[in-house]
Amino acid sequence: MTHSPSPLLLASLTTAALVGGCASTAVTDDAIVTNTSRALGLPPSAFTISNRADSGVQTTFIARTDGGRTYNCYVEGSVSVVGRVVSDAICQEMRQSDTPASARRSSSRPATGTAPTAAPACNALLRAAGRC
Repeated sequence: MTHSPSPLLLASLTTAALVGGCASTAVTDDAIVTNTSRALGLPPSAFTISNRADSGVQTTFIARTDGGRTYNCYVEGSVSVVGRVVSDAICQEMRQSDTPASARRSSSRPATGTAPTAAPACNALLRAAGRC
């Protein structure tokens, strides 16, 4: 005599498999705020979350602090038979310079016809790329 799985068990496993990889299902706004608070070391009231984008198991978003700092962050999440699982938030501060990008590029390269000068932090890779 063999036992076949119950239809309810099969339906539950099928549903878990279908939504298991969806960050939009696993990652709640509350999980984003809680995990970002922990990552930045700030209370949830000290920052705002915007630009949420779910892609597969990853959710990316922007965190802006009341102090004016901006962070590019992400969490990963999934749903399994044990429930929702959301990773810690990984955040990188987005630095903005007062110097336009074209000025930064031209100042990092010597003018045409000028011999490159060795910088104290120059290494073989930077020399090969003509950056020092």
